[in-house]
Amino acid sequence: MMSQGHATIGDIPLLFIYQELGAMVGIYFKTNVMPVRCLIYVAITALARLVIADVQAHHQAGISMLWVSAAILLLAISTRVILKPPSDNG
Repeated sequence: MMSQGHATIGDIPLLFIYQELGAMVGIYFKTNVMPVRCLIYVAITALARLVIADVQAHHQAGISMLWVSAAILLLAISTRVILKPPSDNG
């Protein structure tokens, strides 16, 4: 982006990926626990970036976009399924 002088539509989700990775590292160093949800959010953002780049390049929807959308839906459902570990309230 710096060398081009402007950001493209595909660069915006890339910035979100960098932000999530930074947040994940920060959470890991604070709690010594790797947050799986953050990894899933990064995967969702990467797949969304793939869809945006595919539409921008081909200007048409194909069967591959349906598969990527199904993968995004599956990852979104998996974030709802993941439960926090039980706390020790003694």
